[in-house]
Order: sequence, then C-alpha cells, then structure tokens
Amino acid sequence: MTTLRIILGDQLSKSISSLKEANQEQDIIFICETWEQATHVKHHKKKIAFLFSAMRHFAKTLESDGYRTEYIKLDDPNNTGTLFGEIQRTLNSNTIKRIVVTHPSEYHILEDIKKLEAIINIPIEIMPDNRFFCSIEDFANWAKNRKQLRMEIFYREMRRKYSILMNGDKPEGGKWNFDTENRKPPPKNSIIPKPYRTNIDDLTYEVIELVSKSFSEHFGDLYPFYFAVTRSEALKVLDHFIEDRLIHFGDYQDAMLESEPWMFHSHISFYLNCGLLLPIECVKAAENAYHQGKVPLNAVEGFIRQIIGWREYVRGIYWLKMPEYAQENFFEANRNLPNFYWTADTKMNCLHQCISETKQNAYAHHIQRLMVLGNFALLTGINPKEVNEWFFVVYADAFEWVELPNVSGMILFADGGYLASKPYAAGGSYINKMSNYCKNCTYVITKKNGPDACPFNYLYWDFLVRNREKLESNPRISMMYKTYDRMDVEKKQRIKQDSKVFLDSLSNK
Repeated sequence: MTTLRIILGDQLSKSISSLKEANQEQDIIFICETWEQATHVKHHKKKIAFLFSAMRHFAKTLESDGYRTEYIKLDDPNNTGTLFGEIQRTLNSNTIKRIVVTHPSEYHILEDIKKLEAIINIPIEIMPDNRFFCSIEDFANWAKNRKQLRMEIFYREMRRKYSILMNGDKPEGGKWNFDTENRKPPPKNSIIPKPYRTNIDDLTYEVIELVSKSFSEHFGDLYPFYFAVTRSEALKVLDHFIEDRLIHFGDYQDAMLESEPWMFHSHISFYLNCGLLLPIECVKAAENAYHQGKVPLNAVEGFIRQIIGWREYVRGIYWLKMPEYAQENFFEANRNLPNFYWTADTKMNCLHQCISETKQNAYAHHIQRLMVLGNFALLTGINPKEVNEWFFVVYADAFEWVELPNVSGMILFADGGYLASKPYAAGGSYINKMSNYCKNCTYVITKKNGPDACPFNYLYWDFLVRNREKLESNPRISMMYKTYDRMDVEKKQRIKQDSKVFLDSLSNK
C-alpha cells in the first residue's frame, strides 16, 4: 500500500513523525513550493529564498538517503499554486491509499487538511509534532482549571520534567531564573563576534534568482544572504553560538547597538522553526557547555528559558486559544500601521535602526521587536491585525504559531493579560539605557515635552491615560497612575497636546 507522506515547509527534519516507518521504496515523500505559501502574506524576499532553498536541500538529502520523493518547484509550469491543488495533482497520477502528515504548525493549514480528507475520500493520519517538549494535549491539561497561565510556572515544570539544569530536585545555582542578571546595557569597547556566514551554493543561487524575478515587489533585501539551508550548516551555526557568543549572551541579551544587529544572540530561531535544528539538541549543547565550565549559568539559563519556556509556552497558548485569539483587541486599537515600518523613513533613530536592519536581514532580536518596534505600536494604538501581519511578513523565523501570541499577547497586550501579566510599555529612558540609539537621534531623550522631545516620553503617559479604565487595577502598573496623578495640570496638558500632535502626524504617513 502506497502512502503519501506530506512534509510541510517548516518540517524539514528527518526525524519528523510523518517519516516514521516510511517504506523507502514504496511511499512517496511529498514536498512542494506554492504561490499560496509565499503570498499568504507578502513575505520578506529573504524569508522566501531561505525556506525554498532549505526545502530543496532537504528533498535532495532525502533522495540521497533512498527515499522516493515528489518535489514540486514554484516555477513548474503545471504548479496549481496551492498546497492542496498539488496534493490533488499527485493523487491523480499515483495510486495512494493513505496520507500521513505531521500536525501543521498553523491553524488554517490544519483546518484545510481536515476539509481535504472529506473531499478526496482518502484517510489522512495527522501525527503529533515530535519536535516539541510539550505536546498540544499536555499543555491543554496543564492549563486546565488555572486562573492564570504564567510562563515562569510552566518553565519550571518543563525543567523538572526533563531534568534540565537541575541539581536533584532543586534548580542549578539555587534559582530558577537569572533574568535580573541579564539586563546589562551595551558593552563598551567590546568586540562582538561576527555571525556565522554560510557559502551560497548553486541551488541557493537558483532560488534567489527565482525569488528576485517572482517577488520583486515584496519587502526586504535578498543580499547579503547568510542563512544556513542544510542541517549540517545549521549545526555549525549552533556550534558557533555556543563557542563564541553564549558566554556573553546572558549579560547583554537585552542590549542594542547601532550597526550591530546580531549582538550575542544565537540566530538559530530560523532553523528551530523550520526543523533544521531540534530544540533538545540546542538545550543540551548549552547545558553541556555550562557543565564543562565554558559559560556562566546566567547565560545558559537565559538561553534555555527561551526554548523550553517561552517558545513552548507561546505554542501552547496558540493552540489553546485559536482561532479566536487572532481577533483579540483589548485596547480597541484601530490606528493604521505607519508607512515608515516599510521604509524606515522616520526621525526616531531607534525605529530607523530596527526597521532598516529588519529590511536587510529579515531579523531583529527580541528586545528590538518588543521594546522598540512593538512598544511604539502599543503606545500609538496600532491595529493588532496590521501589527501581526507586519511581524509575520518581515521576519524569517515568523510562523503564525510563534508570531501571533508574541505580538498579540506579549507586545500589544491585545488579549487583556491572558499571556502576559502586564503591558510591556516603556518610555524613552529604557531604550536609552539599553542602546546607543538615542545619541544619534533627531529627538532629545532628556526632553519630556515639546517638538524636540523623544516621542516615547509623552506617548507612554498618553497610553496610560487613554487606557486607564482597563489598566488601573493591574497591580504591576497601578503605581504609575499614582505618579501621573501627582503631576501638575500643566504637565498633564503638555503630555496630552504633544501626543495629539504626534499621533495626528501618523495619520498622514
């Protein structure tokens, strides 16, 4: 009996559940590139090139391993343009009795697969995604009957369950979380290692040329192209991080510097999210480096928390709350996304830096996303749908399961506190502390009001005032209302007026 085994574009792992027990001579391994995949939103050109190249390399690896593969390229003249059109075309030319697929990472694909089964009248077996520490069902059971879901509690349970950074039943170093040690401002006169760069082979050049011709109107730069597109190269990126960057990752994971988009971060989220790297091997590599005395505990704990804590947690939230989660808008924000999010044409240097680097690299690290790009969207009341689409478009590691909870829950507090305990709103002083962006900005960070003042300074207070009814009872933010209430009437009026002028100007951009 021939089984069609579907590999989706973010399931590029030979250990993926849909390949388990595959008959190499008989079963067909199906992978395809589609216009639908590339234009569901108008993805960053570099993101499309990365994924299509990784998919082609993965198919080539499967073929060399003896698998019978059916790989459909985007420019195949018979390509129908959709995943399910291509599945149907493959079914028409082969006698298929059964279809196997690993659980998709995105809700709309899962729903389409369920509909497809009824249409084609062939049983489709949806296998659990075995790449994650916590299954969708286990997360739902953990969340059941809890008044509040908090990542820190979930993270500790993952540590215990998998015995990661544990000393018996106690956390290594006597604490679960070393985040207070991981907030140092940018290092002075420190040499930041260059990120690992891969060589572009002929297959990747072919994909880059295809993307250049087919998606010229999409956002972003194709060059320089630095992504690993094979598992062996992705493992080298991981090794490079462990050996050269992890030692300082903890201290400076929140720091930002002009012309240093990569800092001490790992740059492996691309490969984790498409399957070239597995979470368990990344966690073990970092933990082993700690036990060998190569890196400090605060760095390793911070890195591991991002993987077994935050990454697993947002996936659990996504599948627990979809599809309603995509509609959340707690603050009823309705402002359009300013055009400078696409052009970087803004006098605010922090935004200019982060958007320019995003355009070039299809990457920005988590503090740039949260406390600069996201913070501005939160304070100015930009519609969550537009913010979500932008983040989904521009970052090569963005898939809906990880992007949506991070943006709607963490960045915009659009779910009203289901994911995070408070809005991550901040004035300009935070950005000034954690970066050197303010030194070369048109606006003056020390000014609180007036045309030369940093807009973050008054927009922060304006955000609190606009949303007082919804936020004042939040114990993590209520103190700021007491500070505001102590301001004199004139100062409050300046905040209101400066904010109105600035927000009105956004409507014209």
